[in-house]
Amino acid sequence: MADKFLRGAMILTMAGLMVKILGSVNRILLSRFLGGEGIGLYQMAYPVFLLMLSVSSAGIPIAISIIVSEKVAKGQFKAAEKVFKISLGLMVVTGICFATLLYFGAGWLVESGFVRDPRAYYGLVALTPAVFFSTILASFRGYFQGYQMMEPPAVSQILEQFTRVVTMIALAYFLLPYGLEYAAAGAAFGAVPGAVTGLIVLSFFYRRLRKNFHAQPQLVQQEVESVGTVAKRLALLALPVSCANIMVPVTSSIDMLLVPNCLYASGYAIEEATTLFGYLTGMGMPLVMMATIVTLSLAAGIVPAISEAHTLGDTQTITKKSRTAMNICCLITLPAAAGLWVLATPIAQMIYNAPQAGDAIRHLAPSACLLGIHQVTTGMLQGIGKTAIPMWNMLLSAVVKIGAVMLLTVTPLNIVGAAWASNINFGLAATLNIFFLLRNGITFDVKVLGKLLAASLLMAGCASLVYGFANAAFGNTVATIATILAAIVVYAVLLFALKAVSKDDLEKIPFIGSKIKRR
Repeated sequence: MADKFLRGAMILTMAGLMVKILGSVNRILLSRFLGGEGIGLYQMAYPVFLLMLSVSSAGIPIAISIIVSEKVAKGQFKAAEKVFKISLGLMVVTGICFATLLYFGAGWLVESGFVRDPRAYYGLVALTPAVFFSTILASFRGYFQGYQMMEPPAVSQILEQFTRVVTMIALAYFLLPYGLEYAAAGAAFGAVPGAVTGLIVLSFFYRRLRKNFHAQPQLVQQEVESVGTVAKRLALLALPVSCANIMVPVTSSIDMLLVPNCLYASGYAIEEATTLFGYLTGMGMPLVMMATIVTLSLAAGIVPAISEAHTLGDTQTITKKSRTAMNICCLITLPAAAGLWVLATPIAQMIYNAPQAGDAIRHLAPSACLLGIHQVTTGMLQGIGKTAIPMWNMLLSAVVKIGAVMLLTVTPLNIVGAAWASNINFGLAATLNIFFLLRNGITFDVKVLGKLLAASLLMAGCASLVYGFANAAFGNTVATIATILAAIVVYAVLLFALKAVSKDDLEKIPFIGSKIKRR
């Protein structure tokens, strides 16, 4: 039978892919309507919204899911609902405060020069209601994750993104005749009906869940906690998670602030330095982030699963689920990193028509695996209540990254050195997470992980040979696609040949495991 955690992770992964696809369509259409200048205005406003959202609610879903999963593990469903209601009330107040702050602070951001173009003011104001609704939405998502019910958050994410995209495109199109600044503001406002749609969907699922629980007799005595106690616990759990989430854009800012300057100091012209920086962050990093769709879903699913087992003192289940999550993480990210290393230049030419980006992408490839491991191990630590540890690990790794960028980028390595600074950043954070997990008694199946690594390396070697022959015969695009498909087949064969995956493992996969079992 498929594990509830695996089922939830797969559902979130499919939702993540749908959201990515819709987002890609949105970027293409929006770019056609607004052009570079209009997209620039939109991009000046939207990161401010993301920062406000990170501060106001980023850690809330994790914190609520931890506390709710603890109550559910004890059969205290009424107590879990009380936790949700308290958190919802707090998020309403928080959402109002941050929405008000953005509304009245939009003018100051423009006047102070933080937002360079005054026309971006309209986009900032248009995003104000989205801060309020998205903050409330975080409470609902955390509540369902605490029950390990991933279908409601997944459905809400897809419908939220669909509504957002449709609204953005429609408003940008209809407001364009009135001026580019109004069209960009209309596109930014798309986040508001998107968040409202997500809220309506989750409210519907919440009413159904609540009705089901009220129909059942409560056999377990409920713990009665005060509002202050719950609020304090939420803050203690959410604060370090929010700080850790803020560290992600901060780490990206390190590249933005240091890499171009270091390249310029190495003798590159400003245009050349900007181009190399674009290869690394604009072309390489999006490819790395594609592999993390799965690991982000694993991280979201593993938190309540481990928290529930931790509450019951079930160390065997904690280790079992942790090993499963790590194995799946490496099963996906190791071949992704190896394949990206071998096919960096062909992929850069096929997707971006920029084979010159190959070196930057190739040397950034290890981050696909290292970042995935960091995300999953962060979820494990949060599940056992150690939410502050990943934050401090990220902070230390960010400090080390600053030194690595300054040391490696000014050497003959240049943009390759900047790529390895990112590898060092993610690798150190992941290593520190694993160290603290081992200290807390959570171990991993090194033998299986070694087999996955061997299969990935052998697959990469085969991919290199296949591409060499195919490229000479069919050209880059056909050769790249054919090589990727061949690599997938080779990797699957190697997994069974090396006994890294068994039939029993496949039978545990949600949705398709039962079909395999019948054969």
